[in-house]
Amino acid sequence: MGKVNIILQGDVINRLKDIEDNTIQCVVTSPPYWGLRDYGTATWIGGDKDCNHFRDNHVSNSCTTGHNNSQKSGGVADSIYKKICKKCGAKRKDEQLGLEETPEEYVENMVKVFREVRRALKDDGTLWLNLGDSYNGASNNRSGQNGYNDGRENRNKRYSVGGCKGLKPKDLIGIPWRVALALQADGWYLRQDIIWHKPNPMPESVTDRCTKSHEYIFLLTKSANYYYDAESIKEPSIEYGRDKRSDKGNIRYEGKRTIDKEGKNGQQSFVTINEKRNKRSVWKINTQPYKEAHFAVFPEKLPTLCIKAGSKKGDIVLDPFFGSGTTGYVAQRLYRKWLGIELNPEYIKIANKRFVQQELFV
Repeated sequence: MGKVNIILQGDVINRLKDIEDNTIQCVVTSPPYWGLRDYGTATWIGGDKDCNHFRDNHVSNSCTTGHNNSQKSGGVADSIYKKICKKCGAKRKDEQLGLEETPEEYVENMVKVFREVRRALKDDGTLWLNLGDSYNGASNNRSGQNGYNDGRENRNKRYSVGGCKGLKPKDLIGIPWRVALALQADGWYLRQDIIWHKPNPMPESVTDRCTKSHEYIFLLTKSANYYYDAESIKEPSIEYGRDKRSDKGNIRYEGKRTIDKEGKNGQQSFVTINEKRNKRSVWKINTQPYKEAHFAVFPEKLPTLCIKAGSKKGDIVLDPFFGSGTTGYVAQRLYRKWLGIELNPEYIKIANKRFVQQELFV
């Protein structure tokens, strides 16, 4: 294996090809969600270099890239030409994933990316894949969510995109499961769906469904036999006993051992419990913003659990969508080596600055 503890800049599939076969023990990542945000990586080829490539009417009824109408958002607004600027003829090039025309194209690209990941993964390695979902909007102009840092005017469209063929308005698109099942069909073992429960979800102005407060984490493996350290992520036990002296009902005990004993007014019946139990599949973790970083930063606790369960000290952990570097930061703190891949040079600067500030960058 070549250099580790570095960020590889560029297109994710091309940079994955630079990683040797069977060298990565654990992959923890969260790809760009489909249709929900542009990270500003597009370039224009040819045409007039002074042209702003904005449509004169600022709105396209044929827009299908799912981003905010505001030019101030910094993203690919509906006011920007998506492929060819009709004013100057420039061609738009963007290697960012998540801006595909359809969910099917996005799923196809995810399969290609993780096919390369599987090649680089050791036979007993694991992939921990975080994906969020969105709803089909009511129009063909997918002008919904462009990030959690929208203004209040976009709050009710935070998880909404539009124009998905074959789906009705308000349909949940089901992106996480579409991707997971496609990866399973491509050869991955789909071992578990984990619910990331967010006690502090972003607010939504909806009254015809519940506020969305969870995302999925899929555990996928290269083979049926893989490394998984259940002991490292065990959680406090929670058991219930019944106090026979009263009608108070169930009494809860967390993380401590209780024994049967005789009380003053009668016998109390309690069970002996273990202090730790196997980790459950619902992970209650608050979102955790990082200053200067994009809206979708991993809370550190999430990759901590994945890395502890999926690797040993000295193993290599990969995040092919590195962002602000939380996976690498946590991996190095846990005495693992790491590799990151990131398309956007601005996020690489943020990640490098983060490591320097924490005196972890080597």
